[in-house]
Amino acid sequence: MADKSVIINLERRMQQLIDDHRRLREACDGLVAERDMLKAENRTLEMRIRELDAEVARMQLTEGLAGESRNRDKARARVNRLMREVDKCIALLDKPDVAATNDE
Repeated sequence: MADKSVIINLERRMQQLIDDHRRLREACDGLVAERDMLKAENRTLEMRIRELDAEVARMQLTEGLAGESRNRDKARARVNRLMREVDKCIALLDKPDVAATNDE
């Protein structure tokens, strides 16, 4: 009789463990889906932040170039930096191709 009650007790515990595992697996799957959704939302919001930062920079540059804002010095510095980049590109284009001159 005692053996039978031990077996019944073990069966009950095993069934409880199986039920707990199933419940926890479902909860885990739900959390994984929520995490994935939040990651996607986070990426979308980060892209929007970058777009808005670029728009703010454009607006500051526009205001600075119009001379109506305290951003005038920033705008001039940005324009000067862009002009230096363009000058570097032009200089690279004007350089003769070293590989082409070695082949001749």
